[in-house]
Amino acid sequence: MEPHHNNPQETVHAKVPSLDIPELHQCVHCGLCLNQCPTYRVLRLEPASPRGRIHLVNAAAEGRIELGDRFKEHIYLCLLCRACETACPSGVSYGRIAETAREQLGPPGSPFARALLNLVFTRLLPYPRRLRSVFALLRLYQRTGMQRLVQPLLPGKLRDMDTMLPSIPAKFFRQKAMVLPAIGERRARVGLLNGCVMPLLFGDVNEATIRVLRRNGCEIVLPKNQTCCGALNIHNGEGVAAKKMARRNIDVFLESKLDAIVVNAAGCGAAMKEYGYLLRDDPAYREKAESFSARVKDAGEFLAALGVSAGLRPVEMTVTYQDPCHLAHGQRIRAQPRQLLRMIPGLKLTELEGADRCCGSAGIYNLTHSEMSQHLLKEKMQSVAATGAEAIVAPNPGCMLQLAYGARRYGPPVKIYHLMDLLDRASDAAGE
Repeated sequence: MEPHHNNPQETVHAKVPSLDIPELHQCVHCGLCLNQCPTYRVLRLEPASPRGRIHLVNAAAEGRIELGDRFKEHIYLCLLCRACETACPSGVSYGRIAETAREQLGPPGSPFARALLNLVFTRLLPYPRRLRSVFALLRLYQRTGMQRLVQPLLPGKLRDMDTMLPSIPAKFFRQKAMVLPAIGERRARVGLLNGCVMPLLFGDVNEATIRVLRRNGCEIVLPKNQTCCGALNIHNGEGVAAKKMARRNIDVFLESKLDAIVVNAAGCGAAMKEYGYLLRDDPAYREKAESFSARVKDAGEFLAALGVSAGLRPVEMTVTYQDPCHLAHGQRIRAQPRQLLRMIPGLKLTELEGADRCCGSAGIYNLTHSEMSQHLLKEKMQSVAATGAEAIVAPNPGCMLQLAYGARRYGPPVKIYHLMDLLDRASDAAGE
């Protein structure tokens, strides 16, 4: 029976029971999250804050508001950086609340944009060969000069997106051998996530990661049938393919009998560490997912715990470190990458003001909410300029792409490195 409403003009909407999750009721509305939230800092509007969005989701769950366009706009304006989780004294898992709401809403944007995103999420990301073919075409588009001819003719938003497209490497990462032996005494047997974007845009980082781990006594297993981690799907309201990808990764990695599953992309690592939650309602995979997630380690996290056994030679450079949101806030990993950088002789690490503030990449956020993304990126590059550093270290592909674009558009013209790039350079062994 619906409750009686004194206001005859008040509209009663259908309740959404699937939104009424336990995390929703942990929030005590203290407001400590507000100034940690990028969108609230810019707009100073309550619906643009974690507290405000939690209130909106609760209202939708109770049927007091509908899941309309305005609701969707507020939920998707969030970058899912999870800085609010770090600030929250009540331990609210805000990311789960926002992702649950997005699963009800589906992908963002116009009907055409939603259809395109669904195509990417369900027909491209789960299939590495298809994705490789698309990037091969993009490489052809750039290298034949077609991009220079087409770009001026594109409408504004598409032209902006085209300028953000990074240079597609001449070759993609392809590792034929499934097992690569440790160099020297074997200290661990680890699996490595190949990823979806990493082998296509940052194949050199995958190669550097393998070299660093092998030099430090790791036997590397590269399961042939692994797939995308599903993070982009999860963050954008597509749960079906995400769960399918998670199950596939669980199966292929667990059967390899690994000490750890190493991930060199912060967003992927955060998603994989939460496979247990993603598959909590799947009786066939719930326990396996928990076992899998317990083995997932960020590359920097794993190496810092294992200990660097390979000798390090000097790298004369001044760098600053950008905390990827899903590493600092999603995985609570901050000290380990800095610890490893400080071990490199000759490398000077200068801290970045607001290092754990989002750079505005946030998966596909820089495409769906370009104005807010660019505001945050410009702010970030101003902080980088103040450090005087000649390079930024950011162990996440989305951050690396965003910061490289920021260096081109706003300056300073710094180089962008993954943590594994510099460790690889420092541990480069003669005669290997």
